[in-house]
Amino acid sequence: MPTDNKIAVRMVMIDLDGTLINTAPDLADSVNIMLERMERDPWPLDKVATWIGNGVSRLVKRALTDSMQDEPPAADYEQGYALFLKAYGENVSARSHPYAGVVDGLDQLKTAGYRLACVTNKAEAFTLPLLADLKLDGYFELVVSGDSLPRKKPDPLPLTHACEFFGITPDHGILIGDSANDVKAAHAADMPVICVDYGYNQGVDLTTLETQGVIDSLAVLDQYITPYN
Repeated sequence: MPTDNKIAVRMVMIDLDGTLINTAPDLADSVNIMLERMERDPWPLDKVATWIGNGVSRLVKRALTDSMQDEPPAADYEQGYALFLKAYGENVSARSHPYAGVVDGLDQLKTAGYRLACVTNKAEAFTLPLLADLKLDGYFELVVSGDSLPRKKPDPLPLTHACEFFGITPDHGILIGDSANDVKAAHAADMPVICVDYGYNQGVDLTTLETQGVIDSLAVLDQYITPYN
């Protein structure tokens, strides 16, 4: 992108699962621990990865129904949800790792003076330990988890909350995500959005969505944005 067309922003919000961190291995392991204890067959990692992005509750329901939107019997869900929470709490960072370019990209953003926030649909009980275990917590002045506010992405509330926290208008922030959920939230907040092409997009071709770009690494984000003065 030419320099003259860079987006001037003060604050960068970054999604967690599928954008900062490859969490699929631990999520899949925890899903399969849940299923084993319910005497059900396991799902392969690639299958579970297509279900990530709308929070733990929906992930559990998808694992129990093999459907993106179907609802399992209430008793099955309650049992599965409790089993999953226990399993994932014990394995939140066992095999998860930052994607290539994430640490370099975060270092570049901090050096350039951007204010940084992590905005995720993952529950705080998992988000904070995961960021700390992988030594990413120090980059972010604000972490908005899926249960920090009454509503989560694709609702714009987490994004507008972050703008209020930093004292900026939405057009001076940008969201970096990996899914249509992130794009919808950004549009609803009247905020620019850039997507990474390696995350959990649930089969959606991100190049067909209205974004300010699709990138293959956070390390190239500086080609798209510039500090707002």
